[in-house]
This record gives sequence, C-alpha cells and structure tokens, in this order.
Amino acid sequence: MAVKSPALLVSPIEEEVLRGLSARPRTLPPKLFYDAAGSHLFDQITETPEYYPTRTERAILKKYAGEIVRQAGPNITLVELGAGSASKTQVLIEALLRRQLRADFYPVDVSSSALQGALKTLNGHFPRLRVSPIVADYTHRIPDLNSLPGRKLVLFIGSTIGNFEPEEAMAFLKSVHRSLQSGDALLIGFDLIKDAGVLHAAYNDAQGVTAAFNKNMLVRINRELGGSFDVDSFEHVALWNRRKSRIEMHLESLYQQTVWVQDLGRGFHFEKGERIHTENSYKFNTVSIARLLRRSGFKLETRWIDAQGWFCEALARV
Repeated sequence: MAVKSPALLVSPIEEEVLRGLSARPRTLPPKLFYDAAGSHLFDQITETPEYYPTRTERAILKKYAGEIVRQAGPNITLVELGAGSASKTQVLIEALLRRQLRADFYPVDVSSSALQGALKTLNGHFPRLRVSPIVADYTHRIPDLNSLPGRKLVLFIGSTIGNFEPEEAMAFLKSVHRSLQSGDALLIGFDLIKDAGVLHAAYNDAQGVTAAFNKNMLVRINRELGGSFDVDSFEHVALWNRRKSRIEMHLESLYQQTVWVQDLGRGFHFEKGERIHTENSYKFNTVSIARLLRRSGFKLETRWIDAQGWFCEALARV
C-alpha cells in the first residue's frame, strides 16, 4: 500500500515516525518521549535511587545558588529553556529574589500543560516574581530573547545538552548565543563521565521505570497514529558506548514481526534482535565542556562540580 504524501500528514509526529521507522538503522526522536504519560514517567525516573543526575544537580544548585546569581550579575531576567515544571529552578529564583526586589521569569517549553503547572506553582510561592510562559520548540527555533527586558541569565539545566548529537549541540548553543546580547549569561548543566556501572544502573533502574518510559514511545504511536505495536514484544536496552562517550537507549524486537501503523498506511518488518535507537545521552569532562562552549562563542567563567565529580554546572558569558 502506498505511503501517504507529506501533504496528507496531519499529526505532529507522523513525519518523524515515518522517517525514523523507514531508516536503517531505525530511529525515533527523543522528543516523542514527552507526552503526558511520558513526562510523568520521567518525573518518576528522577526519583529512582539509581538515577543520580537530578538529585546531584539539585544539590549543586541548592549549595551554590547565591554564588550563581551573584556571578550572573545585577538586575537579572531569568529565562529557562526546557523548563517543564521548573522544580529545580525554584532554588535559583529564591536566591535571585534575595538580591532583587522583583524579577521576571520566562519559562520556555514545548508542553503548554507543564508550563501552566509551573505558572500555578510559582505564582503561589513567589508573589514578587512575574512569570511569562513561552510555548515553543526551542530545539528548532530559539525565541527572540533580545526583546526581553534586562540582563538575561538563560538556564539550560538537567544535562539536556547531552541529548544532542555533538554537531547539533554546537549549532544549538550558537543559536542561543546569537539570541543574546553582550553581558548576558548561560547556566548549563553537564553530566560528567563516570564509572560505567553507575551509568548503566541509572538507565536500567530495578523498578523498570526507564524501560516503561522508553516503551511509551510505542504506546504513543499506537494511540496517535493507529499503530499495532505489541509493547511487550520489545525490550528496553540501555548501554554505555565508551568510544562515543554516551549512553544509548534502544528498543529491541524480541522476535520477527511486522507492525502496522494505520495513519502511515504501511507496515514495518522487524527481525529478531533488530533495534530502534531512541536516545543518546552524551557525557562530558571539563575539557570537552570548555571546548564546546568556546566553539559556540561563549566565554566559560565558572564551574560548580559536586564532591563526587558526577555533575557540572557551568556559567558562560556572551
């Protein structure tokens, strides 16, 4: 049966699913993780005992929040790319409001529901904070940050930069740099290279939450595109690729099968052991962090690293 022409693709995920499942090797983009169910599962992942990044970064921010906002400079307007619920950001907001009578916060996220939740929470806790959510896919187009008032501190925390391919990470940071003015700053989180066992456990938690998160991509395709994926016939695979300095996540077919996707008008045949590559999570060291920021046009000013050397927050200046 013929595949739909691009003009007939109507779901926001159709084109990427068609392209990814038609490719060899097969891939699906990580942003498909984050429907409502996926976002909830990710929140659960961050609370598992094995998943160190969230609690380690939160501890760094809690310990150094005052120092971070002082380093950023006076009269700061806060912008967060990929804000989600902005839960970790609250400690920085508290520190900022100890230095400023009032502050503006512009959380940017593709999920309007997450932003509405953040707006409700922040308005309840911080009466001197003006919150102006921006619904946008910042990975494709950075909002016009130059039009925002004051000296800006842009947050890109949560080690999200590791989900970009190296060339994409540099292109993304260059676009952030172009959207800012001299004196503005970027606070960015980097997950550091560490023991392979720690890394493996973080993406293969004993409760199976990460596995459910990974498989939720297939659940979403079934729901939104009329797919016939048997979720139990695919296995979650997460492995450390030392040569490329990244954790890779895959979904592996447990047997030979053909999956029909109604809205794409076609089936996709999988051999036993064939994988769908769903995400990379690159890990960094201090040398690769400095190189990436320098090549993107930023000047690295300060780094904050936890005592175990597992995570880094870097402040870079335009």
